[in-house]
Amino acid sequence: MSTSTTEKRRFSEFINLSLLIGLAAALATLVFLGWLIDQVFEGDSVQFDEATRAAVHEFASPALTVIMRGLSFVGSTIALTIGTFIVVIVFARNKWGREAKLFTLTMIGAALLNITLKLTFKRARPTPFFDLLPPETYSFPSGHSLASCCFFGALAAILTARIKRKRLRAIVWTIASVMFVSIGLSRIYLGVHHTTDVVAGFAAAFVWIMVVRFVELQLARRRRRKQLAADLRG
Repeated sequence: MSTSTTEKRRFSEFINLSLLIGLAAALATLVFLGWLIDQVFEGDSVQFDEATRAAVHEFASPALTVIMRGLSFVGSTIALTIGTFIVVIVFARNKWGREAKLFTLTMIGAALLNITLKLTFKRARPTPFFDLLPPETYSFPSGHSLASCCFFGALAAILTARIKRKRLRAIVWTIASVMFVSIGLSRIYLGVHHTTDVVAGFAAAFVWIMVVRFVELQLARRRRRKQLAADLRG
């Protein structure tokens, strides 16, 4: 068997395994999200939300409040929109056209998913801390958590796909995870979200990222098949 044939077979096996793992993870997260929604709107999460909000608020300090407000801004619509434009421009300049389209699709889908879920469930906001005015949008899920998880998660996935060193890939994923988790935590700290809003935002983001990943792998498989057919004809 030639080296080229072996590589193609390994690539096909990798895609099949990735599709299977991604589908299983997405389904498991979707089941969890469904359970969480049921808990929230049956009123079973009230005690958990109140206890975790109070526990986080106990760490409040002027300096930490400044940091949390800064993190909250990083996860805002305006900041992530600007960030998306910058990432797409950088990708385009480096001739990463496929990655630029994939990242754009991920962020547009995240925005639509957030709006759809908020309008579907219409959960009222909790009373914010620090005399902040509550946002005018609904509470469930946390848009900051959903969008920032998609932004940093998709960015990490794209970058690590081109990085060979395992340690560097781990660093990129660690930074991305710390960023979106911190943004979600900032929303609980500031009191503008229930804890379950933040968890739901992360869960919804993960499902959406897995869907985009599934489509991308399917397209990669199709491209590979077309290339193989072209090679055989040649």
